[in-house]
Amino acid sequence: MAQEELFQPAETAEKNSAAESVQSNLRQAPLAARMRPATIEEYIGQPHILSAGMLLRRAIEADRIQSLILYGPPGTGKTSLAQIVARQTKSRFERLSGVESNVADMRRVLQGAQNRLQNSGQSTILFIDEIHRFNKNQQDVLLPDVESGIIRLIGATTHNPFFFVNSPLVSRSQIFELLPLTESDIIELLRRALLDPIRGLGHMRLHTDEDALQHLARMSDGDARKALNALEIAALTTSTSANGFIHITLAVAEQSIQKKAIVYDGDGDAHYDTISAFIKSMRGSDVDASLYWLAKMIHAGEDPRFIARRIVICAAEDVGLADPMALVLAVAAQDAAEFVGWPEARIPLAEATVYIASAWKSNSAYQAIDAALEDVKAGRTLAVPSHLRDGSYKGAERLGHGQGYDYSHDHTGHFVAQDYLGANRRYYKPTDQGAERKIKERVEKWRNELESARPRSK
Repeated sequence: MAQEELFQPAETAEKNSAAESVQSNLRQAPLAARMRPATIEEYIGQPHILSAGMLLRRAIEADRIQSLILYGPPGTGKTSLAQIVARQTKSRFERLSGVESNVADMRRVLQGAQNRLQNSGQSTILFIDEIHRFNKNQQDVLLPDVESGIIRLIGATTHNPFFFVNSPLVSRSQIFELLPLTESDIIELLRRALLDPIRGLGHMRLHTDEDALQHLARMSDGDARKALNALEIAALTTSTSANGFIHITLAVAEQSIQKKAIVYDGDGDAHYDTISAFIKSMRGSDVDASLYWLAKMIHAGEDPRFIARRIVICAAEDVGLADPMALVLAVAAQDAAEFVGWPEARIPLAEATVYIASAWKSNSAYQAIDAALEDVKAGRTLAVPSHLRDGSYKGAERLGHGQGYDYSHDHTGHFVAQDYLGANRRYYKPTDQGAERKIKERVEKWRNELESARPRSK
């Protein structure tokens, strides 16, 4: 110890000791907690809501925050943003959990917020993590105090609040979606942690390879917490090399983050977003993207019947008459998947996926039936022409039903031009795609002949 340290004033020594104690306590917390941003300027990611001039950024800086609901995947900064809002607006920060807290906890916090506002004028930010876990009665308890401004609520959820949070609470809140962080965002966070000697790992002698950082950023799947936790594990469990440094290589990074967990919930956004991407990729004829989304659902343990149903719908809606075999194959894949179950079900489902994605596309049948339904709903109901009505029962002849009907199979080409509708309507618009080109030729030929048989006054 240096001589000046031996004879420093007692007050200075106490301050240094206190600072060392705070620093030591801080380092006991996980790296992800230590590296939470303290200000809006430190916050990384979410430029669509926090860039200069964006609504949420302006509201925070002007202290015009009322109630917010932040939703998005884990590790995207929901809790950090809530703490920044409380710090920026000089509000008391209270935290409850949708998993652990009960009505008594809520009433205690709400009463404290009311007393605080009356006695000191200080507002309270009530942050509720996993707010979707509160039942309707618990959410309703918040409504009066949110409405009166006693608390400013910030709810955080990984589930779409329009589905999982009571509509009265949603209507009183501004909803902001937080997106997974980009790989460049994650790398910036990791570099910041490596350089920060107080909150981060800057006090350690670390040498981290660039490909190791890139791997952590890529495998974290947009989750900052996962990336920082993996970096901390790598730093604390890797032995010091001969040169006195802890060397975090790509191999170390791979071991530290292990296998990437698939972000997928059985009844939330990831479930619906993934099936949406799957269908749109098949419709868009991207075979590889279609297989990736199929693989993600298989890996996550999705019900094979759910996947098969969507494949059948896509075959009928998006491939349609351009390749009628698509529907046949899709139904066969559905039956096969039901019969064999996982893991073999992946094979017929993949076969149908590849076939549909690579098939000619036409949604003419889908558009045709919707156009006809819209006409039925909105238009005048058309009477069945007399010659098409059932003439098989006693008395039908006296009514003229069935008289004048011409049997198609009695004519050349098994076609006869006669009025089948009693009005001039066109719903089906065939395309030139695949097998539908031949269908179009036949339909146009027959339509020209049928035109002469339709009443001109209709």
